[in-house]
Formats: sequence, C-alpha cells, structure tokens
Amino acid sequence: MDTWIWIVIVIFALLAGVALGFFIARRYMMKYLQDNPPINEEMLRIMMMQMGQKPSQKKINQMMAQMNKASTKPEKPAKKAKK
Repeated sequence: MDTWIWIVIVIFALLAGVALGFFIARRYMMKYLQDNPPINEEMLRIMMMQMGQKPSQKKINQMMAQMNKASTKPEKPAKKAKK
C-alpha cells in the first residue's frame, strides 16, 4: 500500500477515537452527576446537623457562597520573578 493511504487511515482512526472518547466521557459524567448530585443547601444543612452544629440560614448561605466562589474561581498563572 502507498504511504498516503496509511496516513489517511491513521488520521481517520484518530478522529474516530477522539469523537468516541468524547461521547463516552460525556455519558459517564452525566450518569455520575445524576447518581451523585452536587451539594445543595439541604445536603449542607444535614451535614452540619450530623456534625453537631445547629445551622442558621445565614451560615448556610455563607458556606454556599464560599463553595460557589471556590468552584468558579479561575486559577491564576504563576508570577514571573523580575531580574
């Protein structure tokens, strides 16, 4: 076989693998999030009660705000040292 045919086969296999991997990963994450939903206020209230704390709505709101801030906070690139 000619070399160009092998190149086409490799490129096709690579694209098929990327597409298949994307859809498998997407299905896995959707199933995972359905089985294990992210923490909401009710879950936070139950966890605090299990730890022996009496949660007030103000404390719940503060903790939810901190969790949302931590999850949406973009990572800062490392600063370069000046010479």
